[in-house]
Amino acid sequence: MPIVEDFDQALTRSERRMISLLNAPMKIQAFLDKLPYSVEKGYRCPLRVLREQTAHCFDGALFGAAALRRLGDPPLILNMIANDEDDDHLLALYKRHGHWGAIAKSNFVGLRFREPIYRNLHELVMSYFEQFYSVVRKKTLRRYTVPLNLKPYDKLCWTTSDEPLERIGKRLDEVRKVPILTRRMIAGLSRVDERSYKAGLLGANKVGLFQPHKMTTRKPEKF
Repeated sequence: MPIVEDFDQALTRSERRMISLLNAPMKIQAFLDKLPYSVEKGYRCPLRVLREQTAHCFDGALFGAAALRRLGDPPLILNMIANDEDDDHLLALYKRHGHWGAIAKSNFVGLRFREPIYRNLHELVMSYFEQFYSVVRKKTLRRYTVPLNLKPYDKLCWTTSDEPLERIGKRLDEVRKVPILTRRMIAGLSRVDERSYKAGLLGANKVGLFQPHKMTTRKPEKF
């Protein structure tokens, strides 16, 4: 895989040692969990994440996809889409023994790693539903994209360059979306209770939390 070789060749000796330790999905997740999350709106390629030791949701998912690829997995990402009162959340996908799991960088406790125990992507996405809520305690997950394989972006060097990352973000906007709730379901949703709300935000940096009254044209990803 030339893209993996290009990534490895760009690393220093200490960076190679660091990346070599990420030889299982849980170890990749543990690496991301240790990083402070970025509140910047710009994207970092996987090489910059490794070097700068910081990431937000988009950066973390692409780093996860790149690290999983070194283990032989295809570089797949999936975007979970919120309503207009919250931001979206990006996952790096992997499969073990025919079942799906996910790696993610998040400011919310419940929106990170998933073990490879889900029979299909719908099951995987729905495992995030109760933990996917806004600062005003509304459950906001509404749709998800079909998986996007990053292999077509290899020629643009997405693991070592920031330049193709906006294209990847734009492509996520274009791919097919899968709704998960009916209008009746949405109307009947309860608010997140106090205990669950506090637990989900344990250790969160409030600067990185999406504020509904500060909407932009394009929603940032859920950190």
